[in-house]
Amino acid sequence: MSVAINIQHALKAYGKNVIIPDLDVEIRDKEFFTLLGPSGCGKTTLLRMIAGFNTIEGGDFYFDENRINDLDPSRRNIGMVFQNYAIFPHLTVRENVEFGLKNRNFSKSEIGPMADKFLKLMQIYEYRDRMPERLSGGQQQRVALARALVIMPDVLLMDEPLSNLDAKLRLEMRQAIRDIQKEVGITTIYVTHDQEEAMAISDRIAVMNLGEIQQIGSPQEIYHRPSNEFVASFIGRTNIIKSECDKNEINILNHKVKFNNIDYKGRVKVSIRPEEFIITDDETAIPAVIKDTIFLGLNTHFFMELPNKQIVEIIKESMINNKNETGKTVYLTINTDKVNVFSEDGKENLVIAYEK
Repeated sequence: MSVAINIQHALKAYGKNVIIPDLDVEIRDKEFFTLLGPSGCGKTTLLRMIAGFNTIEGGDFYFDENRINDLDPSRRNIGMVFQNYAIFPHLTVRENVEFGLKNRNFSKSEIGPMADKFLKLMQIYEYRDRMPERLSGGQQQRVALARALVIMPDVLLMDEPLSNLDAKLRLEMRQAIRDIQKEVGITTIYVTHDQEEAMAISDRIAVMNLGEIQQIGSPQEIYHRPSNEFVASFIGRTNIIKSECDKNEINILNHKVKFNNIDYKGRVKVSIRPEEFIITDDETAIPAVIKDTIFLGLNTHFFMELPNKQIVEIIKESMINNKNETGKTVYLTINTDKVNVFSEDGKENLVIAYEK
């Protein structure tokens, strides 16, 4: 069984220090929902409020129709996976997985088959008699995940579970977590500050900053149509250029660029992803001087200086005959379909407003 989660006007404060001032969010049944944001934004605090590990100073928390504010953590039927795994070093893999079942007074005839099911699902059955010290970080994380799921919780909570793994193992484990969550079909709330990780595994993402949710949407929605400048800058890379807008025409460095999805007059900020700049042979386009290049295998990152001395990042597919072209002048156009235009204060995406 899994549940939908509804949080209304959540408030978390330590004395006069308010961490979460007034937060609303609805998480769907069986959804993989990620809380994403920089350190100190309140995402782990919110997760611990849902778990019952932090007090709730205000608001209402519901699992389906059941208000859980005053419910003891042990009665919320949650599974929790921590950043540091938190598996018991003195117990074998099997004993770790069986621990929650024994605490819930399952019979011996039930415990063995249930533990075997999740040991196999996590691909750690062959290590069932090993002590945790003889496991890799990824294997220990699988043990922690098996232990959290074997008790058949209504909600799975995961607090930066991959942050202690190396880069290659993180890629493997995030796919494993995604596959297992879909197979088990459990409402999952996942906390991370890694944007790529969030986009790879989530059904929906809530981007947080300073205790407030800036935007909730699918990975595609948040990347292509961020609600404000903070989201655009936090999710992936972007170049922010200050400009003037007149109806659907924006003056970018004395070059007028037309946008079909905007109708506005005034000062704006234009958000251009590195991949949306196009190098052209048209010398009437925007000139830029290559200041540096970074080769990253599939793609090469160019850092170019515009006429206003601003440095922008441009990403292009690497070619086998790429040369170091530092100092060369090139000309740029823009793929306007994917560009976002914000109000002067950066708080509103004008493209979203006019697309509605």
